[in-house]
Amino acid sequence: MAGGFRYKIWDPSLIISQIITMQAVYYVGLGLWVAVLDLFTGHHRSLDSMFKYQELQVKEVHGRAVMVAFILNALTSSLGLWKVVQRTKQCLDFTVTAHILHLLASWCYNGHLPSQPSVWLLHLVTITLMCVLGEYLCMRTEMQYIPIMNSKLTVLSQHHLVNFTHIERPKQNIQT
Repeated sequence: MAGGFRYKIWDPSLIISQIITMQAVYYVGLGLWVAVLDLFTGHHRSLDSMFKYQELQVKEVHGRAVMVAFILNALTSSLGLWKVVQRTKQCLDFTVTAHILHLLASWCYNGHLPSQPSVWLLHLVTITLMCVLGEYLCMRTEMQYIPIMNSKLTVLSQHHLVNFTHIERPKQNIQT
């Protein structure tokens, strides 16, 4: 839908495909960032780095690297919001959905919800970063100059294209 105009029509298949795509963007980005940062820390690559709460330790080098990976992934995922969602008003919805689905996956992986405040704070920071940057990028795209065809003033009104060059003004009756 790049460059196109999207009406406000309820389209569940579009929403579900966007959720799946954003979740894929989230996990591919997180996996790449964790893999790259694990190379620097010398830690073995495993799913534990992405899903295990105990890996997010501020006191350990690997834990800090995983936290940085989550923060960098928020920036990467905001690019996904910009390309996949393309709507400023929907960035918060898709950001929170991606993080809730990650929380559910982590809950299944660990068998319990996180108890460390640092995990909740990290996710609050990443939600904020991903949403704000995604909204900024989408807003810049939405506010770009819209070209007018043939220098005629045209307006898109729901389902009708109105061309103002062919509208006649009503004649005024002047009575003296």
